[in-house]
Amino acid sequence: MKESRAAFRGRLWQLFFGMLSISAVTFGGGFVIVTLMKRKFVDEKHWITEQEMLDMTALAQSSPGAIAVNAAILVGWKVAGLAGMLVAVLGTILPPMAILAAISLGYQAFAGNRYVSLALRGMQSGVAAVILDVSLSLGQHVMKDGQKTHLFIMAAAFIATFFLRVNVIWIILCAAAAGIALTLRRKGDWTA
Repeated sequence: MKESRAAFRGRLWQLFFGMLSISAVTFGGGFVIVTLMKRKFVDEKHWITEQEMLDMTALAQSSPGAIAVNAAILVGWKVAGLAGMLVAVLGTILPPMAILAAISLGYQAFAGNRYVSLALRGMQSGVAAVILDVSLSLGQHVMKDGQKTHLFIMAAAFIATFFLRVNVIWIILCAAAAGIALTLRRKGDWTA
C-alpha cells in the first residue's frame, strides 16, 4: 500500500530531526555518527536492516567526502528517495556549519584556551570507545554469517592496516574487488 502524503511528510520530518539531533551531539568523525545512525534507523525505527547499514557504511567510507554526509545520502535515499536524501544531508550539515560559524567568530578565544584543549583531548577517549563499539557491532554481523571468505578479508584488512601500514585506499580497492568477484561468482556470472 502506498504511503499517504501526510505520512511521507512525517517520515521526512523524522528523518530530518533524527539526523539533526545525531549530528548536533556527535563529535569524533563519521564512524561515530554511523553508530548513532545504526541505533536510530536500524534498531529504533526499523527503516533499514543491519545488513543494509553495514553495506551503507562500507560505501560511505569508500566514497570521496565526509563519511557522515555520505552515510546520510545513502540512508536518506533508502528511507525516502530524493527528498529523504536532501533532508538527511541538510540535517547532517546544519549543526557542524553552525558550530564552525560560531567558532570562527571567537577563534582567538578558543585557539589558546587551555580548558577547551583539555576537553577536546578528553573527548578523544570517548571517540575511540564509540568507534570500537561500531566496529564490534557491525563486525558481529559478519561473524554471525560465518563465511570464511568474509572473515579472511576482514582479517587481511586488519593485518594490512595495523601491522603492514598499507594505505587504506589500497585496502578498500582490494576489498571492493574481492566483493565484486564474490558477488559475480555467487550469481554464476563468473566462475573461477
